[in-house]
Amino acid sequence: MRLRGGIRIRIALVLVGIVAGALGTAYLIVVPSLERRLVDARLDQLADLAVPLATALPEDTLLWQDRVEAYAVVTNSRVVAFDVLSTSQPALAAVADSRTRSSRDVATNSVALNALVSGKVERGRVTDANGDDANVAVPLAADAVVLFQAPLADSLATVRLVEQRLLLATAFALIFALVLGLTAAGMFANRLLRLEAAAERIAGGDFGAPIVDRGNDEIGELADAFDRMRVQLAQLDNARKAFVANASHELRTPLFSIAGFLELLVDEELDDTTRRRFIETMQGQVQRLTKLSADLLDLSRVDAGQLRVLREPVDLTEVVTLLAGELEHVAATTGHVLETDVEPAVWCSGDEARVLQIGRALAANAMIHTPAGTRVVIRTRRRGDRAELSIEDDGPGIPEQYRAAIFGRFYRVDGGMASGSGLGLAIAREIAKLMEGEVRLLSAGDPTVFALDLPADAAPAEPFSRENEERGIERLPLA
Repeated sequence: MRLRGGIRIRIALVLVGIVAGALGTAYLIVVPSLERRLVDARLDQLADLAVPLATALPEDTLLWQDRVEAYAVVTNSRVVAFDVLSTSQPALAAVADSRTRSSRDVATNSVALNALVSGKVERGRVTDANGDDANVAVPLAADAVVLFQAPLADSLATVRLVEQRLLLATAFALIFALVLGLTAAGMFANRLLRLEAAAERIAGGDFGAPIVDRGNDEIGELADAFDRMRVQLAQLDNARKAFVANASHELRTPLFSIAGFLELLVDEELDDTTRRRFIETMQGQVQRLTKLSADLLDLSRVDAGQLRVLREPVDLTEVVTLLAGELEHVAATTGHVLETDVEPAVWCSGDEARVLQIGRALAANAMIHTPAGTRVVIRTRRRGDRAELSIEDDGPGIPEQYRAAIFGRFYRVDGGMASGSGLGLAIAREIAKLMEGEVRLLSAGDPTVFALDLPADAAPAEPFSRENEERGIERLPLA
C-alpha cells in the first residue's frame, strides 16, 4: 500500500513542481520585461513630443495656461509649467496646469526637481496616490521647468492582461500536470505492484507463474530479470527437492538393510557361517553409508565455498601407482582387467589427496558400469602446459541420451540403486574446478574415456613429504 500511494504522489508532485518552476521562471522573465519595455516606449514617445513643445513655450507666463492646455491635448498627458523659486535648495511653483484642480500633487515631483538640478531633460516613472504615470521634465534655462505627465494605465493594461492569461495558463497547466502525473505514475506504480506481487509469490515458493511486463523500458528489463531469477530459483528448488529425496533414499536403503540384518541376528538362531555373512553384509552397508556421508559432506563444503585444496607439485605417475594398488583387489573381485599406461615425469599442480579421490571415483565408475572382463586402463600424459590423468574402458559405452547428465548429482545411467550413489562424478568435477582443472568425458564409447585435466608443473627439486611438514614447510591453498 505504501508503494501505491507513495510513488504515485511523488512522481505527480515532481511533475507539478517542474511545470510550476518552468512557468514561474517564464512569468518572472516575461512580465517584468514586457512592463519595462512598455513603460520605456511610453517615455520615449512622450519625450519626443515634450522637448520641442516645451522649448516653444513663450516667455510671457500669462500665455502659459493656454499653451499647456494645448500641449496636453497634443501629448495626451497632463502638462504643468513651473517657475523656479530656488536652485540652491530646489523648489518649484506651478504657474500653469492643464488640469483645473490644485497642482499640489506635483509641487515636489521628483522628475521635475531632477531636471531643475541637472539642467537636462529627465524622465522616469512615478507611482503615487493619483496613479502610475510616465514623467518627462524639460528645463527652460534656469527660470522654468515644464513637466509632461502621461498615465501608464493603458500601457500597463496589456501587461496585466498578459499576467492574468499567464497565471490562468499556469493554473490549467498545474492541474493538467497533476492529473497527467497521477495517471502516468499510477501506470508505473501498477507495474511495480505487479512485480512486488510476483516477488511475494516467489518468496512464498510459487515459481510457476511467469513474470510478464511488455514495457520497453527499465521496468520491463527489471521484469525480465525477475523472470530469469524465477526460472533459476525454480531449477534450484527442484534440484534441492531432488537432492533431499535422493539423499534420503540413499541413506534409508542401507539403514533398512542393517536394521533387517540386526533383527535377524537377534531373533533368529543362526549358524556361524550365516551370522558371519550377515555381519559382512552389514559392514558393506556401513562402508556405503560412510562413503555417502563423506560425499555429502564434500558437496556441502563445495556449495558453501568451504572446501580447501592445496597447491603442490603432484607426480601423476605415483598417483597411478597408488590407484592401481588400491583397485587391484576390486578389479580381481569384479573380474575386470586393470592396466596402467604412464608417461615418465608427468607432474601437475594440485592437491595429491584430491587428485587420488578423483582418479578413484573415475576408475570405480568404470568398473561399476562395465561387465566383467572389461579392460580398464589408467593413463597419464602431458599436453603442453596441461597434465592429464585419464581412465579408459572398452565397455558398452554411454548412450547418447545420458551423456549430458552424467555429471549431475545422484544421476545414474541405469537408474538402479546398486550402481552407486551417483555423486562421484559430480564431486570429481567440482573438486577439479577448485584445482583450476576440469573433468571431461573425452569419448562415450569404443572406448569410453574420462579425463582429469590439470595445470602442468615441473618436478620439484625436493619432493614434498611428511618430513617437510614436520620441518614447518607449509603447502599453499588454492581456495
